[in-house]
Amino acid sequence: MIVTRNAKNVRLETDNQGRAMVLYTQGGRQWHVFYSGAINAKQPNPVVRQVKFKVDYSGGRGQWKHFQNTCRQYDGPKLTYFLTGCKASDGSYWALQVWQRQLPNTGYVPWTSAQKVYEVRLSHWRGPLAQLDVYQDWVNGNRNEGLFGRATYLGKPIFGYHTTSAGAPLDTYGELIYVDTFGSAYGSGWRRENSFVPHKGSGMFCYGFYPYSTYPGYPRQRSTALVGTGKQYRLTLTGPGVTPDVAVLVNGLGKYDPGDQTQVDLQTEALAKLRLMARIFGDHLCG
Repeated sequence: MIVTRNAKNVRLETDNQGRAMVLYTQGGRQWHVFYSGAINAKQPNPVVRQVKFKVDYSGGRGQWKHFQNTCRQYDGPKLTYFLTGCKASDGSYWALQVWQRQLPNTGYVPWTSAQKVYEVRLSHWRGPLAQLDVYQDWVNGNRNEGLFGRATYLGKPIFGYHTTSAGAPLDTYGELIYVDTFGSAYGSGWRRENSFVPHKGSGMFCYGFYPYSTYPGYPRQRSTALVGTGKQYRLTLTGPGVTPDVAVLVNGLGKYDPGDQTQVDLQTEALAKLRLMARIFGDHLCG
């Protein structure tokens, strides 16, 4: 869950009543925000809403002054974008992650302040995190690199029921997978390639790196089309419910060479894997 954006002096405390207090400075003001009432995530259900924190921006109407911090040292799983974390007295974990979720797609340099923000995101969980399985292949007649895989939580698929025409989630279960590319034609460092939701019902995804000169709704255009093929790719899944965001890092495959038996075998195995997954999980959009 988003706590705030571009904050300074961010801290996390917990108490024995199942509450967390996030302290931060923003706009010259110090905030003491209480979070409670949610842990982990529910499996997708069309008639039951996903879990959500109760938020008190008043700091408990002054209770923050007497907040008894019982936060213990974080010894939970390693998290990408980790800022700080706590092990609560009941054994559950709280964590804050910070990253740029709103970057524009296809490697464009941000041109608005909203695209540049660093979000501070809070999670609360006990047990396993969401799982993002990522595999690679070549697509479009082996001319472009591709990614495919599946997003799950406790062994069940992560998906939502409704999206906008552009693919943005419209319900409380839809989660986005963000793809960043490193060392690509877009420029130096990490650049945002795209984002998408796992497929309804299966939790699967399949994506290809194709050339873009512009992007729908973007005010800027390139003189030539660029492909975001990079040396590395980072896929980040926003955690379902109030669980942490998880990320996977993979190396790029490079240009396909039909004379390279290693690449030929890799592609054969990847396509077999994709088709098998599509058949097992009933996904007509992949494979």
